[in-house]
Amino acid sequence: MAKVELGRYLFYDTRLSVNGKQSCASCHEQAKAFTDGKARAEGATGETHPRSSMSIVNIAYTPVLTWANPNMKQLERQALVPMFGEHPVELGLSGKEAEVLAKLKAEPRYQKLFPEAFAGQSNPFTIENVTNAIAAFERILISGDSPYDRYLNGEKTAISASAKRGENLFFSERLECFHCHGGFNFSQTTDHVGKAFAEIEFHNTGLYNLDGKGAFPKDNPGTFEITQRAEDMGKFRAPTLRNIAVTAPYMHDGSIATLEAVLDHYAAGGRTIRSGEYKGVGSTNPNKSSFVKGFTLTPQERRDVIAFLKSLTDEKFLTDKRFSDPWQAATNAKLERHPFRGQIVRIDADIKRVTLVHEAVDGVMGAMKMGFMVKDPKELAPLKPGDFITADLVSDSETGEAWLERFRLQKKKK
Repeated sequence: MAKVELGRYLFYDTRLSVNGKQSCASCHEQAKAFTDGKARAEGATGETHPRSSMSIVNIAYTPVLTWANPNMKQLERQALVPMFGEHPVELGLSGKEAEVLAKLKAEPRYQKLFPEAFAGQSNPFTIENVTNAIAAFERILISGDSPYDRYLNGEKTAISASAKRGENLFFSERLECFHCHGGFNFSQTTDHVGKAFAEIEFHNTGLYNLDGKGAFPKDNPGTFEITQRAEDMGKFRAPTLRNIAVTAPYMHDGSIATLEAVLDHYAAGGRTIRSGEYKGVGSTNPNKSSFVKGFTLTPQERRDVIAFLKSLTDEKFLTDKRFSDPWQAATNAKLERHPFRGQIVRIDADIKRVTLVHEAVDGVMGAMKMGFMVKDPKELAPLKPGDFITADLVSDSETGEAWLERFRLQKKKK
């Protein structure tokens, strides 16, 4: 657990990027099931990755770790790619190993955490130990308490009747979803203790067919990039469907925005793009999986399948403090919040400032006219002078800084 705790700090540490602003968590946010909500990930230098950030939920049970590299099988090794890779640049640390380790060694928390995690080592501050710790943290990111899990464990009312009908459709030969998204992790590519052999599968789902012969965009050819076998063009690993409702946009390149649109894609047996750079009929792609054959659903059946997919959302996992940002937790511990009410006199959004005649805040200040800083000037957009508002008065006990946030408009003074 000492290694896990160190890994948690490192996972969220912006010192592990060339710009000092990004971390592993920049592309893997807990609230989004450790994805980032972008079609394609963006690196510390602004370079766009050809693929989206894949969820790392239950990654401990996944025998291959990326969208399309069948050789990437170890979390410790994979962590080196975003840190030091140059095509594309992600965290941008290539050539800066000594500099990064010096920064980590200077952090008081790490002076305790590294020796605890790697007891007995004369110098625990190494890149190998950094990746070992991050991998240890990633292995505890276990999600298994969704409404559907509770339903399977005997809580019959945990999911709706619609979701139950959607379950039947999902696991039917009519839709074929379960062939690629089966098992406890809703991905056939899994491994665990007691399994006879690791299942490793990559699939072409008919997303593109640029030349009528199966071609995919040059920056995303699937496992073909590694194997150079023609039949591997456009093959990607099927990601877990756990928490799928919060991981939009979808597909390896984020090219489908919603679950409903994903369902349309599979119902059509492959995507047709009628014009532009990626024009082609995906349903006729010669490398397409035989399981992507198309189907027809009634409007109610569509709603049922979507309800089932949404029942795979594990809210406890998305908010579990064991997986959250420990640096932010330390910052929040210094903040004090007080209820605040007053009437707006002046708004200066360009300088993040609002002037109010406010009521007394118990134990903090008396009633008076006063200017306050705001963290997010966008909160001021719906407000105007004369409005009576409530808000949170936030102060940092360490720096003495104070500001207003979470503005709520009141219809009349109470």
